Amino acid sequence: MPPPIERPTPADSKESNVKKVGLRDIARGAFAAIPDLLTVNRGLFGLATLKPESEMSIGRVLERWARQTPDRVAVQWQDRRWTYAEFNSWVNRLAASFSHHGVHSGDTVAILAENSPMQLACVAAAVKLGAVAGMLNFNQRGDVLRHSIDLVKPRILVLSDECSDALKSTGLSFETRPDIDFFWVQGQGHAPSESADCPVGFTDLARDAGRRRSINPESTRHVQARQPCFFIFTSGTTGLPKASVMTHYRWLASMAGVGNATLRLRSDDVFYCCLPFYHNNALTVAWGCVLSAGATLAIDRKFSASQFWDRLRHYRATGFTYIGELLRYLLNRDPLDNDTMHDVRLITGNGLRPEIWKQFQQRFGIERIYEFYGASESNIGFINAFGVTETAGFSPLPFAIVQFDADSDEPVRSAKGRLVKVKKGGVGLLISEVSERRPFDGYTDPEAGEKKMLRDVFKKGDCYFNTGDLVRDQGLRHIQFVDRVGDTFRWKGENVASTEVEGALASVSSIAHGAVYGVSVPGCDGRAGMAAITLKPGMSFDGKEVAATLIACLPRYAVPVFIRIQPEQETTGTFKYRKVELKQTGFDPKTVDDVWLLLPRENIYVPLTKKTFADIHAGRIQL
Repeated sequence: MPPPIERPTPADSKESNVKKVGLRDIARGAFAAIPDLLTVNRGLFGLATLKPESEMSIGRVLERWARQTPDRVAVQWQDRRWTYAEFNSWVNRLAASFSHHGVHSGDTVAILAENSPMQLACVAAAVKLGAVAGMLNFNQRGDVLRHSIDLVKPRILVLSDECSDALKSTGLSFETRPDIDFFWVQGQGHAPSESADCPVGFTDLARDAGRRRSINPESTRHVQARQPCFFIFTSGTTGLPKASVMTHYRWLASMAGVGNATLRLRSDDVFYCCLPFYHNNALTVAWGCVLSAGATLAIDRKFSASQFWDRLRHYRATGFTYIGELLRYLLNRDPLDNDTMHDVRLITGNGLRPEIWKQFQQRFGIERIYEFYGASESNIGFINAFGVTETAGFSPLPFAIVQFDADSDEPVRSAKGRLVKVKKGGVGLLISEVSERRPFDGYTDPEAGEKKMLRDVFKKGDCYFNTGDLVRDQGLRHIQFVDRVGDTFRWKGENVASTEVEGALASVSSIAHGAVYGVSVPGCDGRAGMAAITLKPGMSFDGKEVAATLIACLPRYAVPVFIRIQPEQETTGTFKYRKVELKQTGFDPKTVDDVWLLLPRENIYVPLTKKTFADIHAGRIQL
């Protein structure tokens, strides 16, 4: 039987450096929560009483705050503010417009837009009708974006003007898809107003909604918690994106468990979000935390390392959501005298590496860090509820960490056919039990969902969800994220499916074969994309052409950072690429010949020299 997988990281190179969680850590965290006990109890009560069949939904929560605290600020954007009453009325007009154009419960409203209050209002309008907001990734292009749109079968598609080129790349229009009603908005957070330059074949959403009534729609009262609210796209391991199903039930559970029971947000808090709303970090965690307390959500279009703290000061933000890569960018900037001059007391997110945790917390004076673990399609989540450092947190839900064989990319089974749990401190595959109370909502494609199921795990007839993540068992139901398994790896805070990138490589005329995988880079979170390619006979490698082709059809974070040229590909007996050896070899020019590098903000692959390799390892070049 193969031993449990142990992949070394800078934080666990020595056993003494591995973070364990003890009873003293739990007691310390519980004691710190005593002043907010009423808020904690409200969250725990919400979790205990929430049922899938409850007529409770995101729309009901928004309406409650609009009724109870109509003058409190719900959303901030640049220098504009919307109170809960104003935002709810705006949402209602949008919902009336969607309803007038044929949107009913169960239909999909696809949204292709960058961050703005208008985007969030469209989401709220869709879910008030019992419809599902399909959160399209505006980084996608061409066939990939078209595939995503086709997956969710939208009744209408809302396009923000800054994403026009993305939609054009798909070839979809009112002429080619008469089954879809296309709506256009100015984006950038504009409230309903008389707008210009609406494309031919589109309905001007702001103008149309401006003619509608602002009363709460009757449909909201009948939306059940078990109903889907969002489609969130995930790369998965199949190459093309999958649409994972997010329900009101899971969203409401996150609101109560994270916002009330853990973060303990107050009504006067301002929570800042610059992450894209096509991620659950923004749409579920950030917005859910805010609505747990009737607090204020401050939105920015995108992340800027140079302006980040100034934006927080502008909004007087008291918290924000992050991904690990974002924090590393901030930490890599030169220290300033005003690094601690802000109102932020708490942050929440995922991907904060243990080796920079305390450094970030001390430099920027952050009182509380609530790291969490979760996935759009997963039925389990962890959060650092007790304030322990260097952990993805605690979960009361049933899960197991089992031994994993890296060579076969499968969990290890004993002679009796059962999975084998790792010991405390060990690293293994995280799996979570699927039950009536904790269902697996899955994807729009049932076949894709079934592939994530593990059956007869510890006893005949049981069922577990395969998260596809390697984690460390830290004790007392705490985990530490270690790595992704299989063909998916994480880079720049995004999951990258290697088969999707391999498909893009296949479109390059000079490339015969290409195997894509992730490689570790010193000082970087996640794994950088690397492709081992074989050229067609008589063809040479053109770094400019290859870069242009890949950048045109992939999100920038998915474009391989390194390309290795080799005469032939090693494959298994079933003609699968042998990637284990490729990952182990990496990109060191001392041991690997003919490696090319795509530098940040450059559009050409250049040969990787020993000097450049040394600069990357020394941190003089940041990828």
